Amino acid sequence: MSHIPVNHPLRTFYRFLAVLAGLYVLAFGIVAFSQTHGDSMFGTSASDHAWALGLRANSGFALISIVAGIIIVLCALVGRNIDRVVNIWGGLAFMVVGMAMLLLMQTNANFLAFSMSNVVASFLVGIVLFSAGLYAKTGAAVAAEQH
Repeated sequence: MSHIPVNHPLRTFYRFLAVLAGLYVLAFGIVAFSQTHGDSMFGTSASDHAWALGLRANSGFALISIVAGIIIVLCALVGRNIDRVVNIWGGLAFMVVGMAMLLLMQTNANFLAFSMSNVVASFLVGIVLFSAGLYAKTGAAVAAEQH
């Protein structure tokens, strides 16, 4: 991991992007949950999901989004390299889930009620978080000079 920059000049900007991505995920989860509250948790029928902020969701996906958004925003606000780890793994998780739901989209196994717009949004949030994680590493000035 010696190629990851320490104290990059744009780390504040990348942290801001991670907060924006987390706030979008959180806002989506809240709006989607308010629209799907009372429906089947992981239902895939048309009556069990709704559209929120351009994405399709059921109650289960809305709750997962709320939790993920809270974790991303809190870790970005705390910083201290906790955000770096969460952003890298969270970004990878968003991309893996996006790929898995792309494979399952037209099947009965689409338990998160993903549509193609969800897949694209999942990839975009994943890329933003992963990039933010790569540039958010902080450390002593001596460690930064070695890179």
